[in-house]
Amino acid sequence: MVTYLYWFLVAALMLGALWVFGFVMRKWGVALIAAALIFLVGLTAYYFHFQQIFVKRFGGVMSIDVPQGQHHIGVTWKDDNLWVENYDPVSNTCEFREYSRGDLLQGRVIIKNCNPLKQP
Repeated sequence: MVTYLYWFLVAALMLGALWVFGFVMRKWGVALIAAALIFLVGLTAYYFHFQQIFVKRFGGVMSIDVPQGQHHIGVTWKDDNLWVENYDPVSNTCEFREYSRGDLLQGRVIIKNCNPLKQP
């Protein structure tokens, strides 16, 4: 729901720029550039800042794929970043991966000789 409100606000700002610069001031080139800039700033802000915050704090939806050949073990939040643990049976390692805002600074922890799926 919060995500829809965010995009509604971005669309309203874009339409406002088109209205003010296009209809009122009759400068359609400036209006289109302003609307495009508002869209790009809104998209960048969502992808690099707001997406995980919306999911964690306000209940949103986010999809992450488990890499081919690995088994999912668990997931946890640390601050506003999501940590996912997967097991790779080929290399017998457990891997914690951080999904940070915009996937820029992804942390990674590898535990060697980890076999959580081993039956006693």
